[in-house]
Amino acid sequence: MSKALRAQQDMEKERETLQAWKERVGHELDRVVAFWMQHSHDQEHGGFFTCLGRDGQVYDDLKYVWLQGRQVWMYCRLYRTFERFHHAQLLDAAKAGGEFLLRYARVAPPGKKCAFVLTRDGRPVKVQRTIFSECFYTMAMDELWRTTGEARYQTEAVEMMDQIVHWVREDASELGRPQLQGAPAVEPMAVPMMLLNLVEQLGEADEELAGKYAELGDWCARRILQHVQRDGQAVLENVSEDGNELSGCLGRQQNPGHALEAGWFLLRHCIRKGDPELRAHVIDKFLLLPFHSGWDPDHGGLFYFQDADGFCPTQLEWAMKLWWPHSEAMIAFLMGYSDSGDPELLRLFYQVAEYTFCQVSTASLSPLEAEWGNGESLARLCSCPLAGHSRSAGLRVPGVPVLFVQLMKTPLPS
Repeated sequence: MSKALRAQQDMEKERETLQAWKERVGHELDRVVAFWMQHSHDQEHGGFFTCLGRDGQVYDDLKYVWLQGRQVWMYCRLYRTFERFHHAQLLDAAKAGGEFLLRYARVAPPGKKCAFVLTRDGRPVKVQRTIFSECFYTMAMDELWRTTGEARYQTEAVEMMDQIVHWVREDASELGRPQLQGAPAVEPMAVPMMLLNLVEQLGEADEELAGKYAELGDWCARRILQHVQRDGQAVLENVSEDGNELSGCLGRQQNPGHALEAGWFLLRHCIRKGDPELRAHVIDKFLLLPFHSGWDPDHGGLFYFQDADGFCPTQLEWAMKLWWPHSEAMIAFLMGYSDSGDPELLRLFYQVAEYTFCQVSTASLSPLEAEWGNGESLARLCSCPLAGHSRSAGLRVPGVPVLFVQLMKTPLPS
């Protein structure tokens, strides 16, 4: 057999394998969307129930702004991306969720600070001193604008985005976090990550906004890259504001799934800028490095937390194998392969996918159903009958299944 013929046969085999994964994930996505459409909609007050048992029963009617925004985003993205989800019921639910957010998410309008938790009828229960409720609010409003064409949603998204940028880069005092004398000035990786995600969201197919936020996107990328420490041998979750390693447990903390998530956020940034040198660096430091350090060599799966010096992490759940880090890894490796053509990234995608789907199948669950309840260990899913909770419902990482299926539409690199 000639070398060219063998290569052609290998390519056909890869296409067949990817097509099988695409069909499997697409089937699971259909099941999950049907479940949440049936059980999560609050017909009386608007918005969504997110604390659901696997049988759809509501066990807590509090509404979490992160999750309201994620579900609006998800429904809108499904509606405008997949023909089979292009129906009025999904769009009406997204609009109802968006209107709930417009009415109730902000604690004291016209101020922009959003609640973290609301009662079922929209009264504020708790506020976090972070930017993340506002980030998911922005994503929801931008997707509503793209889906409905109603300019008021885009206006709301841009105004909130500009407020978030002001808090992060100019004056964080409105967030209400006290400046304590002994507290180090910390930059968690989540902040520039989420801002970079918003830059990609608002700039999608919009040259004006893409230009407005181009410098911000570059700034976010630089801040994320500062988390590569120890001569390029570790991605640390927290660094000082000037990009140096912090002392103690906080400074040594690693989260492999979060690093992989940052990796595919950065990959989108590289693709948009057309920067192959940065892409290679991102693949090396944010895909391969955290995966190889975070993969359990004995039992498989990604650890939740690690300590860069090998001490036991202080997080009690550090050894749990959660769904969301594995979903981030699958997206990162598939995106990296789609853009670079590196077969090693495809092999790692298969490794993670086979482990993850095998573990969840052992628990007799839909894999994406497990994602909506991602706080459970993949090895212990049968012990906790929850499909969603205060930290995970809709999608913990908005659009992971959608990105998963969309990436599989991309032709294999030749």
